Amino acid sequence: MVQLAARAIQHGYNIFVYNNIRTNQVVYSLTRAMNNNDSLRQLPYLGKKTVPAALRKDLWLPLATISFPSSSQGLTAFRKLREYRKLHETAYPLELITQTEGKNKGTLLGKKKRGKKLMDQKANSVADIAAVLKQQEEAPRQVEEDVGNRRPRPRSRSRKGGSPPAGKNDGPQTQVEAQDTDGTEGVKIRWSNILDAQFAETWPASVIHDNLTKDRYAAAAPMVSMVTVEPPADVPKAEAAETVPGP
Repeated sequence: MVQLAARAIQHGYNIFVYNNIRTNQVVYSLTRAMNNNDSLRQLPYLGKKTVPAALRKDLWLPLATISFPSSSQGLTAFRKLREYRKLHETAYPLELITQTEGKNKGTLLGKKKRGKKLMDQKANSVADIAAVLKQQEEAPRQVEEDVGNRRPRPRSRSRKGGSPPAGKNDGPQTQVEAQDTDGTEGVKIRWSNILDAQFAETWPASVIHDNLTKDRYAAAAPMVSMVTVEPPADVPKAEAAETVPGP
């Protein structure tokens, strides 16, 4: 029960990034241990032997662990990172798979070389992480500007003299938007090799970078705080308070 509660509490607070040391393919995971089926769904078919039948733990090693202050912020970043990676592998420019030298200059690469070129997503993934965090950094300011420029909708009297129902642009909706667009304050990235952060041109100033201490083939356990759950007064003393990890 304690483990299930810990997983539910930590869901979305951490994104675990894994990298294939041979092909530089990248997989994002919301759990510390890679799930074989979920991870294979992220790998598009780019040619023969580009999608393995099963994941090998000796080839997939942790690249980074991204920790967020809120679950909604982490889930939003997870969705955007997968979308960006999908675009890199399916909507690429022709210049990327065109030979730039030799007698066949200007022609497309062969299927095997093309597959290796498109599987190498390590640098793109690091740049995508920086771009997503940059968007989250600018999101609160955009919400404030939208709220400031938003004009209140004129209220019209109903036939019975009552007040009309609240619309989508009223106060409660504005509060929800402001809560879902947190900045990058409290975001921390732990790198297996901190020099990989240089693949991105710029990073938000509030993002903290640190080294990742990995446990063999799995990423290091995220830093969690302990929350003590006190039993109600009517519960016998034999059932002691249970301690579960917090976010």
